[in-house]
Amino acid sequence: MLRVGISANLLSVTGGLGSTVSSILFFSSGHFLLGVLFSLFFILFDVFDGTLARLSASGSSKWGALLDSSLDRLSDSAVTGSLIVFLLKSHDPLVPVLVAGLLAGGLVSYIKAKSEGFGIACDGGFAERAERLTIILGSLFLAALGVPYALAVGSWALLIVSLYTVYQRSLIFRKGTFG
Repeated sequence: MLRVGISANLLSVTGGLGSTVSSILFFSSGHFLLGVLFSLFFILFDVFDGTLARLSASGSSKWGALLDSSLDRLSDSAVTGSLIVFLLKSHDPLVPVLVAGLLAGGLVSYIKAKSEGFGIACDGGFAERAERLTIILGSLFLAALGVPYALAVGSWALLIVSLYTVYQRSLIFRKGTFG
C-alpha cells in the first residue's frame, strides 16, 4: 500500500467515513444485513491503518492518532445512532437503552483520553471498542436473520458492558491518581 501511495491517514478516513455513511444509509432505513456487511468492510480499514503508519518512513504521528481516534468515535456513534433513528420511527422501547449505551460507550473512550491527558495509562476494561462493536453489529446481524429478541439482548448487553467498563476505567484512573 505504501508503494502505491496509500497512507495510514487515507485508510483511516476511508474506513471511518465509509463506516459512518454505510451506517446512516442502511441502519436508519432498517437494512441491517447490508449495514453490517458494509460496516465490517470499512472497519477492516481500521485494522490496517496503525500497522501501515508504523511501517511508513515517517512512522505514526500524533495527528494520525487523533484522526483515527476521532473517526472511530464518529463511526461507532453512527452505528448506534442510526439504529436509534430507525427504532424511533416505531416508538420502540429500546431507544432509551440504546441512547444510554451510546453515551456510556462515549464515556469509555473519554475516560481513557482524559486519563492519558493527565499522564495516567488507562488501558483495559471489559468492553473496549472491538467488544462493543461486536455486540451491536452481532445483534444487528442476528436481527437481520430474524432471530427473536436479538436487538433487545444486544442493546441491553451493550449498555451493561459499557457501564461496567466505565466503572473499571474510573477505578484505573482513581488508582493512578491516589496510588
